[in-house]
Amino acid sequence: MKRLITLLILIYSISAVAQSDSIVEKKTKPTFKLSLNYNTGLNYYGRTDSLKSTGVFPLIELWINDGLYINAAPIFVNNKSKSFDYAGTVASIGYQFNKSKKWMANIYLLKPFYKESSELVQSALQAQSGTSISLLNKYLNLNVGGDIKYSDKLDYGANIGVDHLIRIENKDTSVFVIDPSIYVYAGTQNFTKTYYKKTNASLLMPATQQMVTKKVQTFNVLAYELSVPFVYAKKHWQLIATPAYVLPQNLVTIPGHSEQSERGENMFYGTVAVKYSF
Repeated sequence: MKRLITLLILIYSISAVAQSDSIVEKKTKPTFKLSLNYNTGLNYYGRTDSLKSTGVFPLIELWINDGLYINAAPIFVNNKSKSFDYAGTVASIGYQFNKSKKWMANIYLLKPFYKESSELVQSALQAQSGTSISLLNKYLNLNVGGDIKYSDKLDYGANIGVDHLIRIENKDTSVFVIDPSIYVYAGTQNFTKTYYKKTNASLLMPATQQMVTKKVQTFNVLAYELSVPFVYAKKHWQLIATPAYVLPQNLVTIPGHSEQSERGENMFYGTVAVKYSF
């Protein structure tokens, strides 16, 4: 893979941090939140750059009520080549349905704004929309989601997972939440396929082989992931930690061109955050 950095994994980190409030508190009036977040290993479903980059992103959230939210996060990247380099900003608007103890859902529209000189694939993502729904019970929650990524073409993603929510309310009014989760992620992949096609012989020309190159899009499993989010909340403060282990699947490789092949491996990474609400 080229020496590049991707913002895509931070989109999921931002979404997870922004929605962590739904398992801690209900918002009945407009709420403004600020948080500082750190990602220990930037990856896209286990796919990484060659620099093993980490990311820092302050997140600004406005919850207009218990459902409608707007957020934005400038992204700063650290690696062996650059330190605290501004790479772009990700902004989103969404609505979270949480009217029942038996289910909850979320819809969102996301827009990244890339820095022109950053080492990003500018066409990788122009916008993204998605939805998810969770069927809740005290034993095991079932979560299903899907998304559409808009660039010079459309890409589709899907995920399914289960989690078990453990919520502890302490006597000092603080809340502690643990949510072990297992997910399967899938999506479209685009690559170039080259093969040889045999032409038919004629009276004047013998049969020959012609090289044909065409673009191919397939829908495959991209990764399996295990994570254990921890949230500790007291009054206006939240401490959030999400250790995770990801196993990438169906890496696209190009024989003889390792620099153009996807780079990925099973890896531990995590996101930690400190959040203040007012």
